[in-house]
Amino acid sequence: MNFKTRSYESELLDNEHIPQEDLYQNLKELDFINRYLGGHSVIIDGFNNSIFSNNIDNSIFSNYTENINLYEIGSGGGDNLRAVAKFLSKKKINVKLCGIDLKADCINFAQKFNSTNINYEQSDYQASTFPIGKPHIIFNSLFCHHFTDEQLIEMFRWMHTHAQSGFIIADLHRHPLAYYSIKILTKLFSKSYLVKNDAPLSVLRGFRKHELVHLLEQAGIKNYQIRWKWAFRWLIIVKK
Repeated sequence: MNFKTRSYESELLDNEHIPQEDLYQNLKELDFINRYLGGHSVIIDGFNNSIFSNNIDNSIFSNYTENINLYEIGSGGGDNLRAVAKFLSKKKINVKLCGIDLKADCINFAQKFNSTNINYEQSDYQASTFPIGKPHIIFNSLFCHHFTDEQLIEMFRWMHTHAQSGFIIADLHRHPLAYYSIKILTKLFSKSYLVKNDAPLSVLRGFRKHELVHLLEQAGIKNYQIRWKWAFRWLIIVKK
């Protein structure tokens, strides 16, 4: 098994035609994995560090007194949006949130949760009409590893251009322990063939820190932080 370079093997989830029942089972399990293996906490930590910086001048929300518009690209089943909405509600931060995803079934699944302050748009992220207004912050979680390096450079530039204040990314650290751990866990507990196949493959499509640095700098982005988070996740915070 080669962990030195990224895999570009396609994940099953990237197929256009996935039976709805199978996709819904996948989204349910991804919610569980994100909740208990650090996915939600990583992206929340990104917002926590962005909003509640010890130095108010470093807070990317410091200039906003009205509703803040947050967009997640590749929002899937909406579990990250719901986690962020709950966190910011406790902090008394007024936000409007929108998830953008290409798959209609993902949007339909997310809308079943009836979150009043979360909207959804079925769209390629680059074709979004920004239905709740211009983004203050754009974020994504476990989305970047689905793309090639060239596509990621384009994505980072797009996020930097369209976000008023900055963007936040959470994704996977490519590491043998992460790979074999998730492979065993999903084999034992998952009921989804999509999760069993894609979870370990996602790790192989993940990143080493120097790769993320290279991609950000190729995109012309200078003001960024990259932090390692449990369990084998990277948190990237970019401020404009």
